[in-house]
Amino acid sequence: MSTLFESRPVWAERPSLPARAAKNTVLAAVAVVILLPIYVVVLTSLSPASAVTAAGGLVLVPSGISFQAYADLFSGGVVTRAVLVSLGVTAVGTLVSLAATVLAAYGLSRPGSLLHRPLLFAVLLTFLFAPGMIPLYLLVSDLGMIDSYASLILPTAVNAFNLVVMRAFFMNLPREIADSARMDGAGEWTILTRLVLPMSKGVTAVVGLFYAVGYWNAFFNAILYLNDNAKWPLQLILRQYVQQGQQLNSSSLIGDAVQGTASAPNLAVQMAIVVVALVPVTVIYPLVQKHFTKGVIIGAVKG
Repeated sequence: MSTLFESRPVWAERPSLPARAAKNTVLAAVAVVILLPIYVVVLTSLSPASAVTAAGGLVLVPSGISFQAYADLFSGGVVTRAVLVSLGVTAVGTLVSLAATVLAAYGLSRPGSLLHRPLLFAVLLTFLFAPGMIPLYLLVSDLGMIDSYASLILPTAVNAFNLVVMRAFFMNLPREIADSARMDGAGEWTILTRLVLPMSKGVTAVVGLFYAVGYWNAFFNAILYLNDNAKWPLQLILRQYVQQGQQLNSSSLIGDAVQGTASAPNLAVQMAIVVVALVPVTVIYPLVQKHFTKGVIIGAVKG
């Protein structure tokens, strides 16, 4: 009977009504802070010229819908080409990074693998010492990757944090499964592809999302390594047009774009570029979000 009246820890008790009200208020405020800028950006991109002029800038109250900004945005082919470049770099880069990370993490998770400790030490050393910009540029130049899409993928192909998380997850898998497979004659490649990876869908999805978002949002490597404007990804177009105020039809940005003044307001076209850049991440994230707790927390905490 005494156990029924024992006090529970503070974190296990049901929150009081004021505490729940305060928590809901804070969550609502955070949601507003996150969603309001997205609402304003989308609404401004869909507003006609009269609404943008009347608002004096960003539109908060809708007064008509116009898709002219998106029509002007894709009419010259500049943004369309940039979107295709970003999609291609993101898809290929994510596959390359996932393949390299999985193979390296699986090898480093086997205690008896070749050069296990020196390689693991080299990986962990990158947390403390990052390569400088000039040495990395000289390396990319010596490898002949300047002005090529490979320069957007290979220099950042493997992230040390993702590799450590995936290695910790692999080390947590029951070793008896791999041992029994070896007794049946299975090799390491068979064990990895048919046993380890099917049990690691959560962490693989999360790491893949990290890589995909990183490639999609990256623009600095394009600034360093790409001299041909036609190869610029979407994020660099976004930076040049929105942040620096250059025009899409300017010869300094893209020489073969359609000339002439856009019928949509300049601000609406800028917000339309932001929306286009947000759409892929917004669509992919909910599909992978359910794996975050299982993939990252298990791999990081237990490892």
